[in-house]
Amino acid sequence: MLLGGDNAYNDGTEMEYEAAVFQMYPTFLNRLSVWSTLGNHDSRSANSDTLTGVHFDSFDFPRNAEKTRPGAGVASGSEAYYSIDHGLAHIVCLDSEDTDTDPTAPMATWLMADLAAARAAGQQWLLAFWHHPPYSKGSHDSDTEHSLIAMREVFLPILEGAGVDLVMTGHSHVYERSKLIDGHYGVSSTFNSGTHVTQSGGGGPGDPYIKPPGLVPHSGAVYIVAGSAGALSSGSSASWNFLSHPAMEVNLGVRGSLVVQFSETATERTLDGKFLLDTGAEGDHFVIQKYRDDVAEERRAACRRGVRPEAGHCSA
Repeated sequence: MLLGGDNAYNDGTEMEYEAAVFQMYPTFLNRLSVWSTLGNHDSRSANSDTLTGVHFDSFDFPRNAEKTRPGAGVASGSEAYYSIDHGLAHIVCLDSEDTDTDPTAPMATWLMADLAAARAAGQQWLLAFWHHPPYSKGSHDSDTEHSLIAMREVFLPILEGAGVDLVMTGHSHVYERSKLIDGHYGVSSTFNSGTHVTQSGGGGPGDPYIKPPGLVPHSGAVYIVAGSAGALSSGSSASWNFLSHPAMEVNLGVRGSLVVQFSETATERTLDGKFLLDTGAEGDHFVIQKYRDDVAEERRAACRRGVRPEAGHCSA
């Protein structure tokens, strides 16, 4: 279970964590591993430099790459940012709140080394999560807020250069899902569908996003803002156009949580993402598929012969 930060309002105190996390989810916590990133409310009672405070006292995060496959990760030396593996998926947690985000600082340097190890080890999926979204027009504006801008400008080029598939964030109290995009590091007015969208379509079960097998640089990623599980913004206090970021395919001002599942057949690997509302209904559903190496080569060969296995998928 991944927690996107701001886990316990208002100040991330021990009493607030007990009420909002440990007493709220006893069944989940008894059977699931929990991995969290630090949010701005959590940081009022925690410090990433010293790894002290309620957030770090409440969890045990891997600083020595002990939760990755052998050779598939690099020790970060910090519980504020780290990586884990879930089968063939490599998952990176970054700290956008309280750790230096300079491109020459330890977190960025570690990330590049860790992603290189994951790719060399043959991991097939790359996911990342942190608190401040690189793209959002919800209760926060990624065009104007420093932490959001820094993550977009510094860390997206590193992740996209390593073939990232899915990035999950919170902070903005809405649900937003991007198109399959790559290479957009500026403000929203500079987004260009013609150059930044790597595959058209909605990415739903009947129209999945198709990516090459493995971790291929700059092959497109989906960016999720899932910040409405515990708090919700109506947009009434926003001075910008609420839920209007042009990179987004889906915008919802409703409560819910994101569920991601992986599956595999003889011909393809699939990442299936669903945004489940607090009613249990499905608010959004997207799919990313990667054909296995031999199948992908057969499809490319068919495309070279002018035969289109599936419309729009000859680039896979």
